[in-house]
Amino acid sequence: MKAKSESPTIKELKFVITRIKKSPLSIAGIAIIGFFVAIALLAPILARVPEGQDNPYRLPRSGWFSEPQPPSPEHLFGTAQWQYDIYYGCIWGTRTAFRIGIIVVAGNLIIGLLVGTLGGYYGGIIDELLMRGTDIVWAFPGLLLAMAFVTVMGPSLDSIVLALILVGWPSYARVIRSEIFRVKQEDYVEAAKAVGCSDFRVITKHILINAIYPIVIMASLDTGAIVLSAAALSFLGLGPPPGYADWGQMISLSRGFIYKNAQDPLGYWFTWTYPGVFIFTFVLGWNLLGDAFRDILDPTLRRR
Repeated sequence: MKAKSESPTIKELKFVITRIKKSPLSIAGIAIIGFFVAIALLAPILARVPEGQDNPYRLPRSGWFSEPQPPSPEHLFGTAQWQYDIYYGCIWGTRTAFRIGIIVVAGNLIIGLLVGTLGGYYGGIIDELLMRGTDIVWAFPGLLLAMAFVTVMGPSLDSIVLALILVGWPSYARVIRSEIFRVKQEDYVEAAKAVGCSDFRVITKHILINAIYPIVIMASLDTGAIVLSAAALSFLGLGPPPGYADWGQMISLSRGFIYKNAQDPLGYWFTWTYPGVFIFTFVLGWNLLGDAFRDILDPTLRRR
């Protein structure tokens, strides 16, 4: 009597679990991002919003004294310049980081998929026009172009998000275009066209589903870089207004105190260490998670 064969879904699930088990760094990435997700979800519990404060992203302050204060039971990570609570900023800054990363990646994916798919599938003059427009944006250094956009639109968190979308989509468009070129030559695509499938059905049902894996991996790797770029813009004063829960702005508040005391140059270490650790760990987690997605989604790997 023949043993009952497993369903494709079960086989795929076993393959995914096996690939993750073989990569300890992938497990570490998943754990780190899971940890930050927990912080973001539990932010109202971990750092309670002061009574009467309508905006949870506004940093509470305990006075107007410009000198940072060291960690204490009242302020676990100490206070930054103008007595902003560093612990509160790090916790609620996690939500800000996720907001920036998710919105910017989603915007890049949408624009990149649209431009890359149209250019790769139809080719000709359509591809030429779309790719030349992509090359124009690609020719400028991304961070400098983002700074220019934010300066024109005015410093704010929304301006940073929009600017990073405007400068980030070309890389997605170029990757998906090359994948579309490859996949549309396959026999099953030609067969779908031969039986009369519309272009929309061919693209959505047969091409994109087999060409999207590289940019999914790219998006996971890019999320950390996006948050890092946003922190850099905020550090330069192009982000949200002072007192907003944002890691880059919190490090900006500490720059005047890094070497202020010549006898004790690390006397204000807490002002930049805690936000810096949050940024470093968040970016590291997304990079490791990208490696996990690559191991799972890489179509060149054999599935037994």
